[in-house]
Amino acid sequence: MSNTNLESLHLVCPQCQATNRIPASRLSEQPTCGKCQQALLTAAPIELTQQTVSKTIQKNDVLTIVDFWASWCQPCLMMAPQFATAAQQLPQVVFAKLQTDKYEQAAAPYGIRSLPTMVAFRGGKEIARQSGALPSSQIVQWVQSLR
Repeated sequence: MSNTNLESLHLVCPQCQATNRIPASRLSEQPTCGKCQQALLTAAPIELTQQTVSKTIQKNDVLTIVDFWASWCQPCLMMAPQFATAAQQLPQVVFAKLQTDKYEQAAAPYGIRSLPTMVAFRGGKEIARQSGALPSSQIVQWVQSLR
């Protein structure tokens, strides 16, 4: 991909859900939303809801990692701070969380069989998944292997 710097990517605003078009070469420049002026890449996990999950997954062209978790799942709760640490280390990747026991209908299409499960999406397509709690270093390593 030699035209990467000329390529525009869609990025959904985590605050207002507006879809923004950002030149790929400017992703490292802390782009802001054209509608609400908030940061598009937060270096922190975004909490997804029934209303925001499909748009975030379908419209983001940047690598998007969704942690499917549940409030009763001890390994999920143990991994949450590790997931947040990984998000800080990879600021050009969208990290998001979907609470499966709260938003069962939103999680159902993704066929999650065990928790926690991280699913990697790019341009609305699943490209990889990883089940089980991992330390931040292994989350970062896995995400970097997908770029």
